[in-house]
Amino acid sequence: MLYFTKWKAALVLLVCALGVIYAAPNFLPAGTLATESSYLPGKQINLGLDLRGGSHMLLEVDTDSVLRERYDALADAIRTELRQEQIRNRPREATANGAEITILRADDVEKAREIARTAEPNTELSGEGNNIVVTYNEVAYRELIDRAIAQSLEVVRRRVDELGTTEPSIQRQGENRIVVQVPGLDDPSRLRDILGRTAKMNFHLVNNEKTAADARATGLPPGTMILPSADEGDGIREYLIDRRIVVSGDNLVDSQPTFSDGRPVVSFRFDAAGGARFGDITSKNAGRGLAIVLDGEVISAPRINEPILGGNGIITGQFSVQEANDLSLLLRAGALPAPMQILEERSVGPGLGQDSVEAGEFAAVLGLVFVIAFMVISYGRFGVYADIALMMNLILVLAVMSVLQATLTLPGIAGIVLTVGMAVDANVLIFERIREERRNGRTIINAIDAGYRSAMSTILDANITTLIAALVLFSFGSGPIKGFAVTLAIGIITSMFSAIWLTRLLIAAWVKRSRPTELVI
Repeated sequence: MLYFTKWKAALVLLVCALGVIYAAPNFLPAGTLATESSYLPGKQINLGLDLRGGSHMLLEVDTDSVLRERYDALADAIRTELRQEQIRNRPREATANGAEITILRADDVEKAREIARTAEPNTELSGEGNNIVVTYNEVAYRELIDRAIAQSLEVVRRRVDELGTTEPSIQRQGENRIVVQVPGLDDPSRLRDILGRTAKMNFHLVNNEKTAADARATGLPPGTMILPSADEGDGIREYLIDRRIVVSGDNLVDSQPTFSDGRPVVSFRFDAAGGARFGDITSKNAGRGLAIVLDGEVISAPRINEPILGGNGIITGQFSVQEANDLSLLLRAGALPAPMQILEERSVGPGLGQDSVEAGEFAAVLGLVFVIAFMVISYGRFGVYADIALMMNLILVLAVMSVLQATLTLPGIAGIVLTVGMAVDANVLIFERIREERRNGRTIINAIDAGYRSAMSTILDANITTLIAALVLFSFGSGPIKGFAVTLAIGIITSMFSAIWLTRLLIAAWVKRSRPTELVI
């Protein structure tokens, strides 16, 4: 029947009221007390990179380095088993194409191949003569790459979140690339510095027998290596350190910038296993230097004067306050599993973003004015009700996006403009059906009721197919396509409510109050 029951009318009014409340912050200036206080439950919609300005980066993960590390570890494991079987061998430098080992005696080749074949599952053997090449099969290779990209995405997300930005977009693109968009970031160079570092930190003991210069002149002692110093303020340009990692940076659980003797330093804390290992190493090596190596450079090499128990320590150096903040951020976020190269970098200024907002607002308002005028001219009073429902539909779209904290982009504004045109389609179908029923001789109430009932199936078919298209765009699209799909899908759902329920409530209230004898539509 045309008339609403009280609970249906109350439900429609409640939804409209909640929509107004949750959308209200979007109509207030940003940063005002009303948008920041708790008495308004809604939040302002986050603006995307193209509207707010910010930084865009395309990163490429060096998956070859991941493969080299894994093949290097695989070669070490195989050589350990070969030594146990007293099979003499000579390793080759591991590459991204596999781990290669040369067996020195031809009689041992078959036995060595059997050992290499069982060293790790999902591997394949190749190579001719005395050379054995071990590679991962396609399944293991794909799992390894996917895991490295997933870890990189998580680390990048933690690092960007530490910058205090709002709603960054971090997505995988292709096989080994990551797209990072950070709206509202005022310092793009800092984002480049944060994301361009692997931040792989380990602790090594400094070799006391020789200096780096002596080792270069007379040869490296077994098990040592030379690394450059990141801070030459102490006059040391290179360090001779043990290759063995005494404590891994993977054991770090927290890192914070602080001050020591008035200078910025970075404090760190290990987990239980790392703290026990750190305390044991510092207890047994008093008087030696402990090199803190970050991305292949010694950032600090303090002297161990006494055992450091409790799993806490500090990293000193010629840090500025910003450098100490960034280093602690990197250590907290964790190391990337592989280095990343910045392939593309661009910034969108807030001025360009404001121009886009104004252009989008103008297009939306212009489309809204034309639609309102068309509906009033074509359908009179019923057109006014459809226009009221249209305005409520836009408010509901903003309310839902505020609740979901969805990011509004320029294509998203295009989706809203499209929603303005599509939102009145249902009312056009209903009103035309009412006209037809009235011409067939039905009474006013029966004509209105039949118009809504008859047009319902057509309205559902049209909106469901469009909603399916929006969901497909959201599932398979990225970036701007997703923004368009989100606003289009929300607009379709809210328009179904406003165009059918709200207009029906308004028309029912008018008919009940006025008792018209003629229907002008």
